[in-house]
Amino acid sequence: MRKSDLVLGTLVLLLLWQLTSWVVGAGLLPAAARANILPGPFTVFPVFWAELPKGLGGHFLVSLGRVLASMALAVLLAAPAGLVMGQSRRLNRLFSPLLYLTYPVPKVVLVPVVVLVFGVGDASKVVVITLILFFQILVLVRDAAANLRPELIQSVRSLGAGRRALFFYVYLPASLPAVLTALRVSVGIAVAVLYVAELYATQQGLGYYIFLQGSSLFNYPAMYAGIVAMALLGLGLYFAIDWLERRLCPWEFAA
Repeated sequence: MRKSDLVLGTLVLLLLWQLTSWVVGAGLLPAAARANILPGPFTVFPVFWAELPKGLGGHFLVSLGRVLASMALAVLLAAPAGLVMGQSRRLNRLFSPLLYLTYPVPKVVLVPVVVLVFGVGDASKVVVITLILFFQILVLVRDAAANLRPELIQSVRSLGAGRRALFFYVYLPASLPAVLTALRVSVGIAVAVLYVAELYATQQGLGYYIFLQGSSLFNYPAMYAGIVAMALLGLGLYFAIDWLERRLCPWEFAA
C-alpha cells in the first residue's frame, strides 16, 4: 500500500470524526447527554499530547509490553507445535479433534477463569492474549507445513537432509509467512482482548486508563486520547509485522 493512500485514508477518517462531533454537538442528543460526549480530533489531540507525560505514556508502555510478551510466547509455543503436526499425520490425527473443539471458543470468555488461576498481575493478561494468538498461529502453521509439495521435500532428502535439516531449511522457512500472517490477523483481536483484560483488578494499562477517564472521571477528551493511544498500539504492531514479513520473507513479494 502506498504512503499517499495511507495519508489520504487517515485524513478521511479524521474528517469523518470531526463532522460527526459537530453533528452530535449541534443537537442530535439531549443537551444533558451531549456535553463533550464526542469531542473532535482538534480537541482530543492536544489532550493526547498533554496526557502522554502525565501517565498516558506509561500506560501505553505497559500495554505494549504485555502484547509483545504474548506474541513472543505464542510464537514459541505454537510455531513448533504447528510444524510437528504438519509433518506428522499421526499427531495431526490425534490432536485435530481437540483443536477442532477448542479453536472456535471465544477466548475472551476465559478472562475471569484466567484471572482466578494466574492472579490479577501481568501474567493473566499475557496468558489471555497468548491463547488467542496460539490457536491462530497453530492452525496456519500446521496447514502451511502440511501443504508443502512432496517433490520439494523429496528433492531435499535426496541431497542427504535429515529430519532436523528439513525442519530448519524447509518447514520453518515455508511456515514463517504463516506465522506472520497469523500475528497480523490476530493483532486487532489481541488489542481488543487486552482492553477487556485490563479492566480486571489493575491500575496499569490503556484499558484501565480509558475506563478510569470515561466511566469514573467523566473526562471524555482524555478517554478518547486513551482510545487513540490504543489505536496507535494496534496500528504500530500491524505495520511492524508487515515490515518484518518484507524483511524475513522477501520471496513473498518478489515480482
